[in-house]
Amino acid sequence: MAKGAAWMVLFKMLERGIGLCSIVVLARLLIPADFGLVALATAVIAVLELLGAFSFDIALIQRPDADRTFYDTAWSFNIVVGISASILLVALAVPTANFYGDPRLANVMYVLALAPLLSSVENIGVVVYRKNMEFQKDFAFLLSKKLLSVTVTLLLALTLRNYWALVVGILTGRFAGSVLSYVVNDYRPRFTLQRRKELMNFSGWLLFNNISGFVSYRIGDFIIGKTAGPAALGVYSVASEIANMPTTELVAPINRAVFPAYAKMNTDQAALQEGYLRVAGVIALMTVPAALGIAATGDVLIPLIFGAKWQAAVPLVKVLAFFGLIQALQNNVGSVYYALGKPKLNTYVSVSYNILMVPTLIVFSIKWGNLGATYALLCAAGLMMPINFGVVLNLLQLKTINLLAVLWRPVFSGITMLAAVLFTLHELVLHAPTLAAPLVLTTLILVGFVTYSGLLYLLWVVSGKPVGAELTILNQIAQRLQKLRPAQAA
Repeated sequence: MAKGAAWMVLFKMLERGIGLCSIVVLARLLIPADFGLVALATAVIAVLELLGAFSFDIALIQRPDADRTFYDTAWSFNIVVGISASILLVALAVPTANFYGDPRLANVMYVLALAPLLSSVENIGVVVYRKNMEFQKDFAFLLSKKLLSVTVTLLLALTLRNYWALVVGILTGRFAGSVLSYVVNDYRPRFTLQRRKELMNFSGWLLFNNISGFVSYRIGDFIIGKTAGPAALGVYSVASEIANMPTTELVAPINRAVFPAYAKMNTDQAALQEGYLRVAGVIALMTVPAALGIAATGDVLIPLIFGAKWQAAVPLVKVLAFFGLIQALQNNVGSVYYALGKPKLNTYVSVSYNILMVPTLIVFSIKWGNLGATYALLCAAGLMMPINFGVVLNLLQLKTINLLAVLWRPVFSGITMLAAVLFTLHELVLHAPTLAAPLVLTTLILVGFVTYSGLLYLLWVVSGKPVGAELTILNQIAQRLQKLRPAQAA
């Protein structure tokens, strides 16, 4: 699990580094309304793709007896869904544009109608990389796809200077993913629906999970786009992209790596208990400083990187950073549910969250715009956190104290780091108001790193150096250094 998670986190760091550079360039070339327009179109695409979002890859990984007929059936279903989504997207283009009062949206949706079709033909054989925990191959495939998409998007942004650069970049990523999947893997799927019953028994719940997950993560785009307009949605989209990095860039790749391992442990409760707690500790160790660091440095970070026209994103980033942290800490529980063959638990929890979140989001966004939407998300996530943890702890027959034992050191160190960074920022503004923004940000990052890592290590030593996230990270670092020594000597 550690090796797989390391590969996936490395990929996400590289992908995010590339993506962040892309966003910075695009944010300076384009305007918030451009981002908002494309966000609306992609949200509609996501709705249509949900009609067949059965997540067959998860089903194939979870089933130890999945043979060629299972893979071919999953691929065939994906094609049927892709064609259907593309046709529906064309049919809904004009009504959607009329609803939001922006005629440009229709043309964008016509072009993006190719996206579901391009994705649907991707080679199902690449799922084997994850099932067999061959994450080096998965890493190379995902990174190549990202590089092609970003390169095309940036070149077009420099040339066109409008939202069409984002549109074509999306299509390039989908097309590149499908072509590369056949280049890197020699599996050649055939059309069949032979195993539809077996796959649907498990994946039917995944469809509900995906629908509920879409409501959780994308319903804000529709609501803000209607209540506040494309420009406000563009600001919200960029703020969400930055603030949710701890979840999207750290937790998501870890989950991608540990789910196959969880699936192999599903008959050994003791191993699964230990695995879950170890992963929960690692997630907290990495995401707490990342999320709180974004919240503490938002006033300096956003104007410096994106420019003055994105100043409105600052308060949104601060709130969404705390929302992202809460989501990150509980995001791993879904992998446990899937590994144990209980996807309906994830559905129940997700639906409960949406019942709290959606009405609050509508009311808050109407009254306070995109900032109100961020507070709605934060409130709903905070209320659901103890429920989500309660379900997974009961399922694994763990006690609350077991979970707190792996979380308290990162959380306490993170809160202390947040206070230290905010105090340093206050002092710099008070006593060195002319200090250049890059130097201010560098100083804040150094203060945060020293405070968090130093206090975390001290608490771990005082606690008797227990087996957990700290030991896992230190062991991984020691192994990497040991591998480097012979090369350096040679």
